[in-house]
Amino acid sequence: MLTALDHVQLAAPPGAEDLLRPYYVDILGMTEVPKPPVLAARGGCWFQAGTVRLHFGAEADFRPARKAHPGLRVTGIEAYAARLASHGAKVIWDDDLPGHRRFYSEDPVGNRLEFLEPTG
Repeated sequence: MLTALDHVQLAAPPGAEDLLRPYYVDILGMTEVPKPPVLAARGGCWFQAGTVRLHFGAEADFRPARKAHPGLRVTGIEAYAARLASHGAKVIWDDDLPGHRRFYSEDPVGNRLEFLEPTG
């Protein structure tokens, strides 16, 4: 029986940790979580905000997915979108999901992210 989603694993090019940290920590407001030493040797980095955990693994032939993405729930979506835009991140609004406000953005290596907030 499934009980929870533990984390979402995304890929990044080798050595991209210094590109990811400012975006996920400074812009999205997440905290970097140390990887266990045996996993840290493989590269990548982990971030967390509350129960939301994103893991990034180094992938030699990295290509960002065009459709696959994590859906991240936020509060104050208008202010959150403005925060991303003020840091130069692309914000693409999408009104096609009933009962939600949502937008898409991309991290510095091209991973697609969905940010959504229920409206009802």
